[in-house]
Amino acid sequence: MITAIIIAGGSGVRMGKNIPKQFLKVKDKSVLIYTLEAFQKHPDIDAIEVVCIDGWHDELLAEAEKNNIDKLKWVVSGGTIGQESIRNGVYNLENICSDEDIVIIHDGVRPMVDEIVLSNVINVCKEKGNAVAALPYNEQIFVISDEFSTEKYIPRETLRRVMTPQAYKFGKLLSAYKEAFKKEIGITPSSYTNTMMVDLGERLYFAEGSDKNIKLTTKDDLELFKGYLESLEKTRD
Repeated sequence: MITAIIIAGGSGVRMGKNIPKQFLKVKDKSVLIYTLEAFQKHPDIDAIEVVCIDGWHDELLAEAEKNNIDKLKWVVSGGTIGQESIRNGVYNLENICSDEDIVIIHDGVRPMVDEIVLSNVINVCKEKGNAVAALPYNEQIFVISDEFSTEKYIPRETLRRVMTPQAYKFGKLLSAYKEAFKKEIGITPSSYTNTMMVDLGERLYFAEGSDKNIKLTTKDDLELFKGYLESLEKTRD
């Protein structure tokens, strides 16, 4: 069984809107629905769980039904930080998924994830036990000496940009979250499943990412997404 946990528990204040960014409408559908459609269409995904901000569960369920997202099986509440939201989603599957089942974790505001990326993450996870979508880093990275200067850089060939989707065998994922929250390891506001796993001593394996798979954080990101949809429409015409 392959289950996707879609994280949609944030308020999205950096977008500067009055509603959570995952529920912003683009061409009469919310950003979150576009994300769910990618998982709905993928033949290997069996079920979807959404970790949703409180107060928006009914909106999500109604829109999912309207758009035929019938793989959506569970909606759970988010936490105060991202790691709490992911933990809530993982714990909800404890008596549903077996240890060897694959669970994919993905940001609800990454609607441009495509089938190739999802397939690669699944295949690497089957072989290695986990997989994180990643890309080479093409910019130069310098370490600050102070606010105004630097004397040190990090060779970019030693770096990878890691994003969601990420896939894990459920047994390892569940035990890792229980250990992390018990010992308070890897659960800071900036932490995610991948960083937590490394903090716990796990080795992660890279899968193929995509430059298209951006996280919609700012108004400019939203405009890029609108442009992407318009280009798809022109391709179909």
